[in-house]
Amino acid sequence: MHVFRPVLIVLLAAILSGPGARAQTPAPKPQTLVVLLDWFVNPDHGPLIVAQERGYFRDAGLHVELIAPSDPNDPPKLVAAKRADLAISYQPSLTLHAAAGLPLARIATLVATPLNTLVVLADAPIRSLADLRGRRIGFSVGGFEDALLGAMLARAGMTLSDVTLVNVNFALSPALLAGRVDAVIGAFRNFELNQLALEGRPGRAFHPEANGVPAYDELVVVAHRDRLRDPALRRFVDALERGTLSMIDDPEAAWALFVKARPDLDTELNRRAWRDTLPRFAQAPAALDRARYARFAEFLRGRGLLTTAPRLEDYAVELAW
Repeated sequence: MHVFRPVLIVLLAAILSGPGARAQTPAPKPQTLVVLLDWFVNPDHGPLIVAQERGYFRDAGLHVELIAPSDPNDPPKLVAAKRADLAISYQPSLTLHAAAGLPLARIATLVATPLNTLVVLADAPIRSLADLRGRRIGFSVGGFEDALLGAMLARAGMTLSDVTLVNVNFALSPALLAGRVDAVIGAFRNFELNQLALEGRPGRAFHPEANGVPAYDELVVVAHRDRLRDPALRRFVDALERGTLSMIDDPEAAWALFVKARPDLDTELNRRAWRDTLPRFAQAPAALDRARYARFAEFLRGRGLLTTAPRLEDYAVELAW
């Protein structure tokens, strides 16, 4: 019987490969997800770029388009209007949007700590928050930054009426360097502090979370509430986690991928920002700290930005597997 086994194998192979054999099923076409960024591409978006360059999104059956907005206020609104799949936003903004009735939900965290700070020049005669009395403080966006600053000043026994607020638009560092203001609120500790140092005028930062403001997630991924059962979203979050861990495991290799994808960002400022942002990325992007979100919503209500805090389950979720 052993003599005939090779013949049988050959005959079986011929049958399976012949005209009547079933054709192989083609690989499914990747699902496209349009992701609107919060700002122009920068090191804050490192895990997204790395996941894209390493093929992690492709492995998850996704074709991800990362788009920088012309107006940074638009991305969450476009997702709410179902004109984009996902947006990078901010936990404070998301809470306010949810209270206003926008059908948005956080599905992942990108940057898990505050980046926002109040910054003064290191050689200025401002050593504590109390030294800000009577000073000019520059800001970019009212509302949340007012609440942030007000809470910080309260720790020093002051209110917003004890300082002069100056709208410097988004020129925070230039306004500080030119002496137009004595401090700025809204400066990111991974960017403006490095920018000032490169200008030869180092800054000093007062961190909100150390001065009366509850910690919060700086950058989050938001989706329309109607999309939360779409398995593509969970696959996106898993690929984002792979990108984050890849960065942490080998920052230099990840940086090389980042600047290969965006050569225009290969600058000393971005290299420093990359280094300073690395420990702040969420290593478990899907995980949701419910107590942190509830605490921060209550902070916003206490500062007068909310009448009633929205229900947490309406605007922040952990996606099912």
